[in-house]
Amino acid sequence: MAGSALEVSQLSRRFDGRQILDQLELSVAPGELVAIVGESGSGKSTLLNLIAGLDQPDGGRILVGGQDLAALDDDARTRLRRAQLGFVFQSFHILPHLRIGQNIELPLVLLGIAAAERQQRVAELLAAVGLAGRAGSLPRELSGGELQRVAVARALVHRPLLVLADEPTGNLDTETAAMVMRLLVAQIRGRGAAGVLVTHSAAAAALADQVLLLSRGRLHRQGPDAR
Repeated sequence: MAGSALEVSQLSRRFDGRQILDQLELSVAPGELVAIVGESGSGKSTLLNLIAGLDQPDGGRILVGGQDLAALDDDARTRLRRAQLGFVFQSFHILPHLRIGQNIELPLVLLGIAAAERQQRVAELLAAVGLAGRAGSLPRELSGGELQRVAVARALVHRPLLVLADEPTGNLDTETAAMVMRLLVAQIRGRGAAGVLVTHSAAAAALADQVLLLSRGRLHRQGPDAR
């Protein structure tokens, strides 16, 4: 599809003789959030790892911003992840020895962004996620919901093309999970990033533009427009 941030075609992956992904197709446009649901072991995390270039498919093609991951060597895939991908994990993965601002700033440091611009972007994202003035706080001083908001800010601070979210509300209570998901969706759409959300939460999936069920290695559209 023209203009897609992510284009996956005929993607296949096998483990121990089992077909995990079978000729899978997926397209995500800038500003669009796609939720992928399915039973444990259906291949959702495998799919995210393949999109991130952390695993290699047995067949098919993955294009991120028009770049074919198969055509990149390990170093080039690492550079693409740093520049074009943002990640939000269930367990936050906030570094405990760094202050909140430093955690958010880290992707910019890895990209060699100048200090003044780093500070400006960090301040902008902290304000956007409702944590203005908390740059100097340590992770232990924040609640779980606040830490996940930090993770959202870190995922977006380098202005990625694609955000991958793996069960981002799995460790949060219902009210906090709803708040974090609204924030994540607003930030993805407002910044024109594409998003792929893997979740077991029906409430989280309901906020996406598309909900796709991963079953028997393929994606199937869910909802009233399903075919």
